[in-house]
Amino acid sequence: VLRSAVHAEEAEVEKCVRDVMKEKKIEQKDTGFKANLHISLLQISGYKKLYLNVENLRKVPYDSENEEHEEQLIELWNLLMPHENLKARISKQWCDIGFQGDDPKTDFRGMGLLGLVNLVYFSKHYTNEARQILSRSNHPKLGYSYAIVGINLTEMAYSLLKNGALKAHLYNVVSGLPQMEHFHQFYCYLVYEFDKFWFEEEPESIMHFNQYREKFHEKIKGLLLDYNVVLTLQD
Repeated sequence: VLRSAVHAEEAEVEKCVRDVMKEKKIEQKDTGFKANLHISLLQISGYKKLYLNVENLRKVPYDSENEEHEEQLIELWNLLMPHENLKARISKQWCDIGFQGDDPKTDFRGMGLLGLVNLVYFSKHYTNEARQILSRSNHPKLGYSYAIVGINLTEMAYSLLKNGALKAHLYNVVSGLPQMEHFHQFYCYLVYEFDKFWFEEEPESIMHFNQYREKFHEKIKGLLLDYNVVLTLQD
C-alpha cells in the first residue's frame, strides 16, 4: 500500500490516504494526519511528474521553422535589448546577449527548448535583474557569455531535479503539486546567484569557467542538503 501510494496520480491520492490509514490502523477522524499525508503524497508524485515535464521540454529541439520557437527567441532579444533593433534573424548581434555565433539555434542543442524557455522566463519576470546581469556580463575583465552561461545553468537546474536534490526545496516551496513555474523560479535563483558568485570569485579569465561552475554547483548542492531550504528570488 505504501509503495503504490508514492506512485499515485493526483486523482488517486485521496484513496491512497484512506488505504494507508486503514493499513496502519490510524483513525480516519485524525484529520491532521490525513491532511499532512495528502500533501506529502501530492508532493512526491508531483516531483516525478515535474521531472517528466521538464525532460519533455528538454527533448524538444529548437526548430527555426517553428513560429512559436522563433517568437520566443525574438522576445528574448526585445526583453534584453529594448533600445536596439535586431537587424536580421541571422546576425552578429546575437553575440551582444551572449550567444556564440550568428544563429542562436545551435546553442540550444544540449538543453533543447528548455534552455530558451528559462532564458525568456528570467528576462520576463525579472527584467531589471536580467538587463543588469547582461550588462555585468560585458565587463572588460570578468565578462562572460550571458546566454551561453544561462543555458549552462539550465543544465545545472535540470540535473539537480533529475537526481532528486531539489526535493527539499520544492517540498518547502509548495504544499502540493510542484509546477513548471517552480522549476523556472529555481533557475532564476541560479542565474542571479551565479553572477554574484562569479564577480566575488574574480576568475583570471573565462577559460576557468568550468572550474568555477563546479565550485558554484557544489555550493548549491550544499545548500540543498538543508531540510528547510528555500532557494528563490521572490523573497
